[in-house]
Amino acid sequence: QVQLVESGGGLVQAGGSLRLSCAASGSIFSINAMGWYRQAPGKQRELVAAVTWAGTTNYADSVKGRFTISRDNAKNTVYLQMHSLKPEDTAVYYCGAGRRTIAGVSDYWGQGTQVTVSS
Repeated sequence: QVQLVESGGGLVQAGGSLRLSCAASGSIFSINAMGWYRQAPGKQRELVAAVTWAGTTNYADSVKGRFTISRDNAKNTVYLQMHSLKPEDTAVYYCGAGRRTIAGVSDYWGQGTQVTVSS
């Protein structure tokens, strides 16, 4: 099992920035990527960004140029730096991990953290 603990999130005005963090523990050998997903009310959960231990990244088109995902392999932690936030970025953000996370499929999940962008 892999445990994921998220931090960050909160309320920010449009145009502002936030950083999310997700630390993994447990059976780290069973995963090779971590990522961030989000789910807005009434919508399906979608992949926002993911990164493999080797550094390969994948971003949703809607966040390219605004969000950056990075990882600290030594700390088993990934970060999502979000700039130029828009009201449509409002959602619960979930950290995910697995061996197919780069493709949008995760086996392990964090508890979620709310990001609210006011207009």
